[in-house]
Amino acid sequence: MTHNDSRLASLDCLAGIVILAGGASNRMGAPKATLTLPSGERLLDYHVRHALDLNAPIFIADNGRGFRSNLAFSGQQSQFAVVYIADYGSGDAVCASAEIKNGGALVAIESGLQQLQGIEKQDFQKSDTSTNNSLSWVMVISCDSLIPATDLWQKLQPSMLQVKNNCSTKTKVICLTDEQHLYPLLGLYQLSVEPALKAYIDSGQRRAMTFIKPLMQTVPLSPRWQPLTNFNTPTAFERACLRLNDL
Repeated sequence: MTHNDSRLASLDCLAGIVILAGGASNRMGAPKATLTLPSGERLLDYHVRHALDLNAPIFIADNGRGFRSNLAFSGQQSQFAVVYIADYGSGDAVCASAEIKNGGALVAIESGLQQLQGIEKQDFQKSDTSTNNSLSWVMVISCDSLIPATDLWQKLQPSMLQVKNNCSTKTKVICLTDEQHLYPLLGLYQLSVEPALKAYIDSGQRRAMTFIKPLMQTVPLSPRWQPLTNFNTPTAFERACLRLNDL
C-alpha cells in the first residue's frame, strides 16, 4: 500500500471536522474567521476549502456570530454540506448559564461530537453489523491557525492508527505540542469521549487542558508550522501570512 493509499484508507476513521470560528478575538480587533489572507480569501473559507478535500462532514462552530462561508462549492468534490452549529447548552434552559454560553472551545467541540454521534448512529442502523468502529475520530481545527486541515490530518493520522491498532482505551485526544505549548484545538477527538466531555461541561468546568491532559497523546508540532499557529494580534497574523509559502 502506498502512502497515499494509506492516507485514503485511514480517512474512513474520520467522522467529521469541527472548525472553531467563534472566538472573541479582542486583541486581534476583529473576528479571526473574517480575517483576509493575502490572496483575498477569508480565513474561514480557507479552512473550509481545505476541509472539503477530506470528504467528511464539516461543522462550523461560530458561537452564534452568524459567520457564513463565502466559498463557491462549484468544482468541489465533496458529498457533504457545511453545517453551522450552536454551542452545546446555548439553547438549553437548564444548561444555558453564562458559564456555559461563554465556555470557550469545549462547548463547541461537544456540540460537534453530539452532531457526529447522531450521524454515526444512523449509519449503525443502516449497517448489517451490530458494531462499527470505522467512524471514530473528529478533527478539530481553530481559526487561530493557518495549518490546512489536509496537512493536519496527514500529521495526526499515524498516531490515530497506532491508537486504533493497539486498542488503546486511554487515548481519546491526539493533539499537537511543542516545547512550550499544547495545541488542543488542533487535534483529533474520539467520538467515545463525548459523554465524559458533556459531564465535565455540565459540572460547570470549562478548562480544556484539565479535561484533555489525562486522555491525550501528543504529536510534535513541525517547526515550519510554529509561526502559523496561535496568532492573536494583527502583527502575529501578518507574520503568519508571510510564512504561508513555507507550506
